[in-house]
Amino acid sequence: MIDITNLSIQFTGKYLFEDTTFRINSTDKVALVGANGTGKSTLLKLVAGQEQPEAGNITSQRGIKIGYLPQEFTSQSTNSLFEEVKHSFDYIIELDKEEKIINEKLHRTDISDEQKEDLINRLGEIHHKKDDVNYYEIDSKIEKVLMGLGFSENDMIKRAKDFSGGWQMRIELAKILLGGNDLILLDEPTNHLDLDSLQWLIEFLMSFKGALMIVSHDKYFINKVTNKTLEIFNRKISYYSGNYDSYIKFKEERDEQIIAGYKNQQRKIKQTERFIERFRYKSTKSRQVQSRIKQLEKIEIIELPDTENEIELRFPSPPRSGVVPIEIKGISKSFGANNVLVNLDLQIERGDKIAFVGPNGAGKTTLSKIIAQKLNHDTGDIVYGHNTFISYYAQEVANDLDLDKDLIETLQEISKEHSPLQLRSLLGNFLFSDDDVFKKVKVLSGGEKSRVALAKILLTKANLIVLDEPTNHLDIKSKQILQNALMEFEGTLILVSHDIDFMTPIVNKVLELRPGTQKMFPGGIEYYLLKRVEQSEAPKSEKLQTDKSNRKDQKRIEAETRKKKSDATKDLRKEVETLESAIESLEDQKLKIEKELADEKIYSNPELAKTKNNEYEKIKSNLEETFLKWTDKSHVLEEIEKQFDI
Repeated sequence: MIDITNLSIQFTGKYLFEDTTFRINSTDKVALVGANGTGKSTLLKLVAGQEQPEAGNITSQRGIKIGYLPQEFTSQSTNSLFEEVKHSFDYIIELDKEEKIINEKLHRTDISDEQKEDLINRLGEIHHKKDDVNYYEIDSKIEKVLMGLGFSENDMIKRAKDFSGGWQMRIELAKILLGGNDLILLDEPTNHLDLDSLQWLIEFLMSFKGALMIVSHDKYFINKVTNKTLEIFNRKISYYSGNYDSYIKFKEERDEQIIAGYKNQQRKIKQTERFIERFRYKSTKSRQVQSRIKQLEKIEIIELPDTENEIELRFPSPPRSGVVPIEIKGISKSFGANNVLVNLDLQIERGDKIAFVGPNGAGKTTLSKIIAQKLNHDTGDIVYGHNTFISYYAQEVANDLDLDKDLIETLQEISKEHSPLQLRSLLGNFLFSDDDVFKKVKVLSGGEKSRVALAKILLTKANLIVLDEPTNHLDIKSKQILQNALMEFEGTLILVSHDIDFMTPIVNKVLELRPGTQKMFPGGIEYYLLKRVEQSEAPKSEKLQTDKSNRKDQKRIEAETRKKKSDATKDLRKEVETLESAIESLEDQKLKIEKELADEKIYSNPELAKTKNNEYEKIKSNLEETFLKWTDKSHVLEEIEKQFDI
């Protein structure tokens, strides 16, 4: 369908890819991957025809139609939402225009019968074409896609230009999905989606008959919708069969082989260099020396795999909060006539890691801001527990950053006790090196601002962290680092995210918010998704059976949790039990010697008394040492067990 041959392009004097060749077939579902800055977005623009290569050719099959969704998009269209999307059916628009012109001509009195007959015949052809393309189903198709992407019926008449940036991206996505494209190119399409619209998009793309090429940091998403992986690596582009997870397994094996080959090559180079240095000035070895020099010149040095710098997140141990860090009693919040939160009750317990999910506009961000004291509620009460300290990461990070300050100044605002050198070291962990730390916030990209905001959170010893879409501007590796840190975080976490793969190992509860309602699910994301599927499929007449299934699933989850707990603590529990037995034995020995030392036969014999005293001190020392080991191991065991509390 599309052939790319000998493709080369460079940016600021450095090649992104060079002399590369590959093909996109008509049913390929491709995940485009590579380290940051390797040219993924550039390649999409090249295939879309928005940029031209420095060298090489991109040849498309005749008549092929390509839809391209960039990362950023702003519309100034005054069309209504519905009409704006309908314009993506350009062939339908042309048929409508021609039909209108013909009808106008037919109403004229100055045309001949022969002309009228020709116009009527053409009108019949247009009606046949409309039937062929299911013209009369198009309006319902548009409505179905827009509703699937989260728009409401009231949105249909709003002007496209009046929607926010995230919603405008959804409008453009709807146009592409409905545009009859043979190839769809998507650059980070999930950034502005909620969980509902993400699930809908996955189902739509899984049933899409054409080809896809997707750049996304959402592993769950690309694993679901792609069956091939296109990797930009060392300025080359290579195809791999299978989804992203399959590619990662291959990449790990390949990188090990490359590193081993590199080490072997470097060892041989050093051996050759030593030979040259040793015999350079010996006339009897000149021929061999020259031969070795030529060998070195011909060697093509193996390039090591690209290594992406990683954000090293380690949250400080927070102060211990009360058992209930926050309790919400009947709060409500409205924006004009829009009642976002209505009489909401919520109790968050210490150590909870709760995901807020639901469609956009249902109140996830509003509730997060209210909890973080960034927004006032209208009615109800919020009770903050003893020793509760909150850090908040905003979805729109620019709102919380002073654009006129540099990065060092931004961190100094909240951390007077850290030196500039310490702050530079922290920023280095967030990929800001050298003079980058003196950049003004206003010149940073969205992803860079996100990393600065996360760095600020690391400097506050909060025991309740509220994160609203923290992964939107992070790559896959950085998301994994943040994910690991949040899994180990000892405090309480509230997480607003649509990233299923990111949330899965972190959260232990899910609060679903929908207009006017809320429901807590006492399990992780996988449990929540299972319940959603069951609820959507179960008819009302089977409600009792569904409730029974709920209990059965919960029991299954509890059983699985108990097994995980047993597996995680089995070895440690044996160590604790062994130490307890040793303590009991040592205490018996200590008591026995204490009785012996009180015996006149022993204390009246200086030499025997000295021996017994030495033995007593040794047992006493062993007992203290064993008791300290038991205390440490018991504490670790207790902390692990807490993670599995049901």
